[in-house]
Amino acid sequence: MRLLLAEDEKEMSRAVTAVLSANGYEVDAVYDGLEALEKAKQNAYDAMIFDIMMPNMDGMTALREIRSTGDVTPVIFLTAKSELDDRVEGLDAGADDYLTKPFALKELLARVRSMTRRKGEYMPKSITLGRVTLKIEEGELSADNSVRLAGKELRLMEFFMRNPGKEFTTEEIFSHIWQNEPDQEIGIVWMYISFLRTKLKSVYADLEITGSEGQSFCLIQSEEAV
Repeated sequence: MRLLLAEDEKEMSRAVTAVLSANGYEVDAVYDGLEALEKAKQNAYDAMIFDIMMPNMDGMTALREIRSTGDVTPVIFLTAKSELDDRVEGLDAGADDYLTKPFALKELLARVRSMTRRKGEYMPKSITLGRVTLKIEEGELSADNSVRLAGKELRLMEFFMRNPGKEFTTEEIFSHIWQNEPDQEIGIVWMYISFLRTKLKSVYADLEITGSEGQSFCLIQSEEAV
C-alpha cells in the first residue's frame, strides 16, 4: 500500500517513514503542505498522513484543496494541538482521524492499518465524471446507456474514476489492482484496459483512457466532449 506523509519535522518524518516502511508500506515523504497537494494531484494513495502546522501551506488548507478535487482518500492529521475546536476544525477540513503529538509510533501504525482496512467505508458508492456514472455496488457503468462491469473491470474503472487526470504506469496499475495475485502476468493490465475502452465506447462515454500497451495510462475527458 502506498501512503503520503506530509511532516515538516524531518526527524519525525524519518522515524514515521522507517516504521511504516518496515511494515510493508510504500511511503512518499514531503515536508510542506504545498508539496503534499502536488503529490496528491499526481498519484493515487491508500491513505495520507498530514501534520497541520507546515510551511508554505498548512495541512488543513492542503486537505481542503485535495477534497475540493473529489479525492476522498482517508487522512490522519498529526498535530501538537489538542483543543476540541482544533480537532473539530481538522475533521471539518476533511480529516478522518486525528492523532495528537507526542504519540506512540505503534498507535499511528495501528490507526493506519485500521483505516486502510476500512478504506471502502470512506469512499462514495457512486462516482460521476462528465456524463459517466459508475455505481460501485451495482457494478454498473452508464452514460447514454449502461453496461455491467464485474471483478477486475469494476476495480480498474473505479481506480481510474477516483483518480481522473492522473497518469499511471502499467506497473503502478498492476500493483494497485493485482497486488494480491503475485502469479499474475503484468500483461493483464493491457487486456483489461482494452476491455474498459470497449465498454466506454458502448455507453457513448465522454471519457477515454489514453496510453499504449506497456506504457502509462490516464483517464481524461474525450476531446469531442470538451
